[in-house]
Amino acid sequence: MAAHLVVEPHGTAVQMGAEPMTVLAMDTSTTRGSVALLDGGRVLLDEAFTSDRSHGSLLIPVLQRALELVGKPDVIAVGLGPGSYAGVRIAIATAMGLGMATGARLVGIPSVASLETGANAYLAVGDARRDTFYFTRVEDGECMEGPLLLDEAGLLARLAQWEELPVLVPEPLAVVPRAMVALPRATGLARLAAAGRSVVAVGELEPLYLREPHITQPKAR
Repeated sequence: MAAHLVVEPHGTAVQMGAEPMTVLAMDTSTTRGSVALLDGGRVLLDEAFTSDRSHGSLLIPVLQRALELVGKPDVIAVGLGPGSYAGVRIAIATAMGLGMATGARLVGIPSVASLETGANAYLAVGDARRDTFYFTRVEDGECMEGPLLLDEAGLLARLAQWEELPVLVPEPLAVVPRAMVALPRATGLARLAAAGRSVVAVGELEPLYLREPHITQPKAR
């Protein structure tokens, strides 16, 4: 697995959460996108939208409403996945543009750390295509293990190790019939960013890569 992330020392993340700040957060890693705005811990905006292919067109109007409320956020937090590569890239590109315009600090957080659930600890699992799956063990908003790329046997072995924990998936998964659907929410990302928790990248953001990019070479003529 290649993450390609710029990981900062824990001291930096702790310092981020030392004072109240305005955090604008967004996640488009699944078919439901969401945007949240926190100001000193108060939720000023929390909106979600559902779209399979047009995150960009639906994301921008919500961000505009958020910026009308706060002007310039201190921090912009982005969910890095795992999930839709195109969706995460849209959020990253948008955040980069907003960061340049506002001077806000960009931070990246695994989307699976902010799933909507009442459980403090859970297993985040999803289809990674090509007969593989991603697996992450999350406790109190921190990724304790993963995201990992596993085959079916590896996934089932990991789940057997942690059978007391709920399994959460972005969509139903046949190989894990007991799993429950739960999606990321930007409010969770914003709270994690404000507290300086689960921040795995600062400034230079990229999706969480579970495998090296697959490149198809052109056929010889």
